[in-house]
Amino acid sequence: MTRYHHKADHQDEADKNACSSCNCDPTDLQSSPSQTEPDINAPSTTLLTVEGVDCPDEAKLIRKALEPIQGVRQVDVNVLTGRVTIGHETQINALTLITAIDKTGLKASIYQQRSPSASTDETSTAQKQRLIAVIISAVACGLGLLLGWQKLAPPSLTTPIFVIAIISGGWFIYPKALAALGRFQADMNLLMTIAVIGAAFIGEWSESAMVVVLFSISELLESYSVSRARRAIQSLLDLTPKLALVQNGNDDFEEVPVESVDSNAVIAIKSGARVPLDGEVIEGESYINQAPITGESMPVSKKTGDSVFAGTVNGDGSLLVRVTKAYADTMLARMIYLIEEAQTQKAPSQKFVDQFAKYYTPIVMIVALLVFLLPPLIANQEWGVWFYRSLVLLVIACPCALVISTPVSIVSGLTLLARRGVLVKGGVSLEAVARLRALALDKTGTITEGKPAVQNIVPLNGSSKEEVLRIAAAIDTHSDHPIARAIIEYADQKNIDYPRSENYQTKQGRGAQGSIDSHSYLVGNHRFVHDLGICSKQTEKILADIENEGLSIVVVAHQPHDDCKGEIIGILSVGDKIRDNAKAAIEAIRDSGISNIVMLSGDNQRAAEVIARQVGIDQAKGDLLPEDKIDAIHELLKSDTYVAMIGDGINDAPAMATATLGISMGAAGTDTAIEASDITLMQDDLEKVAETIHLGRRTLSIIRFNIAFALGIKAAFLILAILGEASLWMAILADTGATLLVIMNSLRLLIHSSE
Repeated sequence: MTRYHHKADHQDEADKNACSSCNCDPTDLQSSPSQTEPDINAPSTTLLTVEGVDCPDEAKLIRKALEPIQGVRQVDVNVLTGRVTIGHETQINALTLITAIDKTGLKASIYQQRSPSASTDETSTAQKQRLIAVIISAVACGLGLLLGWQKLAPPSLTTPIFVIAIISGGWFIYPKALAALGRFQADMNLLMTIAVIGAAFIGEWSESAMVVVLFSISELLESYSVSRARRAIQSLLDLTPKLALVQNGNDDFEEVPVESVDSNAVIAIKSGARVPLDGEVIEGESYINQAPITGESMPVSKKTGDSVFAGTVNGDGSLLVRVTKAYADTMLARMIYLIEEAQTQKAPSQKFVDQFAKYYTPIVMIVALLVFLLPPLIANQEWGVWFYRSLVLLVIACPCALVISTPVSIVSGLTLLARRGVLVKGGVSLEAVARLRALALDKTGTITEGKPAVQNIVPLNGSSKEEVLRIAAAIDTHSDHPIARAIIEYADQKNIDYPRSENYQTKQGRGAQGSIDSHSYLVGNHRFVHDLGICSKQTEKILADIENEGLSIVVVAHQPHDDCKGEIIGILSVGDKIRDNAKAAIEAIRDSGISNIVMLSGDNQRAAEVIARQVGIDQAKGDLLPEDKIDAIHELLKSDTYVAMIGDGINDAPAMATATLGISMGAAGTDTAIEASDITLMQDDLEKVAETIHLGRRTLSIIRFNIAFALGIKAAFLILAILGEASLWMAILADTGATLLVIMNSLRLLIHSSE
């Protein structure tokens, strides 16, 4: 996905002076110098950070404030990161957007790339101020209730005390309520304010104060709970050191902030220290704990030429590393960004909740109005009684618990999996993995290690082993395929002198061909030579014997051309070791509820079946071209709605794109694999698939419980309110209590992430 970051242009000095009100640096808002004439049709994106966004109501508030602006095309508000992404035409500057948000009572600023040296508590000051206000409100309300219950003071004394509680507790509520009223939008703040004023109007000062106290306490706790979810993501950044030891021009080393280190700089990593940036080892050997990136439990050996990742921990050795990526582009930073970005993709559950809430709130408000008007008008009931009941219904009208339950669950699941080396692209994928019933796997690099080696060479038709290997290496020198690399490596080991073939061409799903010494040759699979009609009975028997051993074959042949019929000059058998944990991983996947597991391979059918039997897979399909794998996925989709395809993220991309979910193996450091798949296993560990499925199902189970619980609470109190059995403070306690309970229930996933 291509992303455009537009930093708006200050039009004049007045705009620059205005920046003092939004705490932004004018240089941060300037557009690229190359943009002399802005194109109003070109899409731009501005990223803002907004303090105080703890509830979906604030998200709606921001959208309502920005969408009327001419040229704003899209507004995405991420409650759990406090980040707002605004798509707009290029003539709109960031100051305009910031000003519009500030009018809602929230505080916006230009989004800055977080670094380890930045504070992770984005709203600590606001939370402290809110805490003080809540304490004053609670103490005043408690004192007023105590004096009233014990009849120690008359109403003329307790009422001012309740007023103090109402003003203090609502200090952060009323400005938002006024802003909502000005836009004719009924959010939770406005509903609470109406309930408070209404209760005071009918003389229920204690009730009014209790509503304010309970609501302000719940808002404070909700803010802390959402901050907990935010810190779960931001804590990943704590894995990166603030400083790096960078080599200067005098070959000395000095400490430099990691965000200031450029690519190609040379850094030193001491024993026991965390790696500050992604890079390549240029000197030294050591073992590195890569658990923060890949989830591997055992340290990995690193030597010259190997890659290291920011956030991992060096062992006993000392390393010199050449930086390959700046801080903002490291694998760890990329993982964090993708987790945050993934939250903007609404899962099916969240879409349902949002759609439900869209109609639920106005319907309940209409019901509240009817409850207030109809009984007194039709049945001559007391206005005060039904006015009070309508106020209770207004409190129940806010769907906050319902709306917040899904995103908190999703971010908790995403963060937990990221800590265990599994990168999931959003709630859509997380919910999809929870519903999986069928799974297709590639063989090479998934079931096997993907490091094949030549086992034997069978020369035919008067050729020698050396000649067969020479021709195969001459053609495969153009290829980066694992089997081609194995042949080249074997030729080098045998000191075979081979040329570089000419007129090289690949034949997708079959092999390759090229010219050597003015003769045309090919290397390929059984299918390639069979289709050319150059397989004899003797050759077929040899191929069958090799395939029965579970080995892959590479046929080397003189290619048919003109009057030449062509002939096979030799066969190489190539073997790939099955992963040690492959069988256990397949069993774990079955135990997770996957009933249909199929192996899809470009290798011959017999070899595929042998490997499948060894690891416990019932069905194997071999001799598959890329388009054949797509057809196989379509077949699975006919019987199972949710199907995953596991591959290397590149070669199997078409099949992965066709499946409900694409899962790539061992993609640490490989941006292409991350982009190509919905779920990325950062190490070569197939057992992570079962773990991901289990966690996906657990997350979905929590989401379903939260939705049912929130709806149940709402339904119960709607009935109680109409019957007159629910008071204002009971309604607010039930509503805010439900909100906190679903948040805490969702955060249980993060508790397990620390285990």
